[in-house]
Amino acid sequence: MANIVAGIGWHVIGAGMAASFYAPIEKVKKWSWETTWAVAGLFSWILLPIGVSLILLPDFTGFYASIDPHLLLKIALFGAMWGVGNVSYGLTMRHLGMSLGIGIAIGVTLIVGTLVPPIMDGQAAMLFTTRGGLFTMAGVLVALVGVAIVSWAGHNKELQLKGHLEEFNVGFGLLLAVMCGIFSSGMSFALHAAQPIQQAAIAVHVNPLYAMLPSYVFIMGGGALVNLAYCFIRLVAVKRLSLREDLSQPGSTLRTNALLAATAGIMWYLQFFFYAWGEANIPGSMAYVNWMLHMSIYVLCGGVVGLALGEWAGIRSGLTRLLWVGILVIIAAANLVGVGMAYGQ
Repeated sequence: MANIVAGIGWHVIGAGMAASFYAPIEKVKKWSWETTWAVAGLFSWILLPIGVSLILLPDFTGFYASIDPHLLLKIALFGAMWGVGNVSYGLTMRHLGMSLGIGIAIGVTLIVGTLVPPIMDGQAAMLFTTRGGLFTMAGVLVALVGVAIVSWAGHNKELQLKGHLEEFNVGFGLLLAVMCGIFSSGMSFALHAAQPIQQAAIAVHVNPLYAMLPSYVFIMGGGALVNLAYCFIRLVAVKRLSLREDLSQPGSTLRTNALLAATAGIMWYLQFFFYAWGEANIPGSMAYVNWMLHMSIYVLCGGVVGLALGEWAGIRSGLTRLLWVGILVIIAAANLVGVGMAYGQ
């Protein structure tokens, strides 16, 4: 029981980190979004995965040299797929805000991430012919309702803010959220493909609690290529953006911005770090708890943080209540999907 309680606790911390990581980015001043995202990504996708693995592995280069290079390429490509979802997610936050953006992005991810794996495995029929499948489909339908409610709240927020919040755009944000939901599934594919790396880590006496972490070097490395390429191409190609101008700010501004971006990147990495801890503590027979907890706490914390940052200040209270109804519906959907997974054990 103690392990289960610890696993739940780590999942809560990881999901809270995931939901809150964008808050420091919103405080960055006089930098383009692309520069901020790249600096944050330097920590979350490169420095921390490599640094943690250097600490964990007795022979860093020898360990990866012992892994089939085709496998490393495969998980890096899945990581690149996740990277498209990652940059879409960041842009979703930029154009929708945290409370609305997380609700829609996670709702779409819940729907896509639930339906795609059984369809790809040729098991789509089980979604309609088994008790677990019916619970899962009920969760998908409830998630659709939740996304529709949150989107409607966002649409009305956009009408109220017209001319006051230049980057807020529900239509474009919805498109980005759908992209995020589709491509973010690359992380799930990558982790599944990386199981031999986890086994190899255990074989060299890495604690099972940390065995998933060495695979992040190549998964997040693939994501880093996509994200950094996007950021630097835009910094070069878009005339209104200038990396030189961003980096020529006064020293105090540079230090503050770098600290905020680094904090965001560290928080983004820690969601995966603590997710690994949580999953390692949850018995296999209760694996569905991982999905339920992460999605539920993620959406809940996103709503709380967004409201705390004043994203809905000045908006009619009825719309704020409608947002919370949608958030709670999406949380209910995550739990229905979790019940469906439990029946599938």
